[in-house]
Amino acid sequence: MARLGFGVSLLISVMIILKSVDGQGYGGDTWNSAHATFYGDDSGQAADMGGACGYGNWIASNYGTDTAALSTTLYNNGFACGSCFQIQCVDSKYCNVYSPITTVTATNLCPPNWSKDSNAGGWCNPPRTHFDMSKPAFMKIANHVGGIVPVNYRRVPCKRDGGLRFSFQGNGYWLLVYVMNVGGSGDIASMSVKGSQSNEWISMSHNWGASYQAFSTLKGQSLSFKITSYTTKQTVVAIDVAPSTWTTGVTYQCNKNFH
Repeated sequence: MARLGFGVSLLISVMIILKSVDGQGYGGDTWNSAHATFYGDDSGQAADMGGACGYGNWIASNYGTDTAALSTTLYNNGFACGSCFQIQCVDSKYCNVYSPITTVTATNLCPPNWSKDSNAGGWCNPPRTHFDMSKPAFMKIANHVGGIVPVNYRRVPCKRDGGLRFSFQGNGYWLLVYVMNVGGSGDIASMSVKGSQSNEWISMSHNWGASYQAFSTLKGQSLSFKITSYTTKQTVVAIDVAPSTWTTGVTYQCNKNFH
């Protein structure tokens, strides 16, 4: 279904100083009802899997194939990107034996299809809560022959290996950053950047999906970031994430994460 992305970035690991303030770790939510479908093929890579969150190739970005596109109601204008959900098929003959639970990451948007009734093909039309899962993820909970199944779902903490990742796009005067591999609540509410030649934090505006942008001359400076979780309001300050020689098309990784 939806369908934007960018190429795989070179990954550079750098050490940073990270300080947590304001807020506690994410504990998850209660169970709710929704429906789930699938897209793509058995590999989870045949469809345009770049996604409306901007993570690019999910395999290379370490999200794997346990991913889902969210209906508009859940997608929340991109602020739900990176969130993790447990999903369980219920009340359908197509549910797998013992109704196993699987965990997926929100990496995409399932857009409305107003040409179809919300109960007959327009599964992602508001106000429906719906998960359009990658086929490998869907097959962990149900037989794909069913096409669509009722599910129970809940937000859960995201368990990530390694630290936060910052993928750079843009140029020396316009910096676009995709924040990936976010632990804890998995989501980002706001972000600021500071160059090493200044003591002032520059507020970055939300562009789309999991990306934030700053219109400022930052080339030739090491860059620090201040990131706040959308759900928990926990804030981390990451000092010198990227060196003064930073360039676009590169992903910089820190050694810490949300919890």
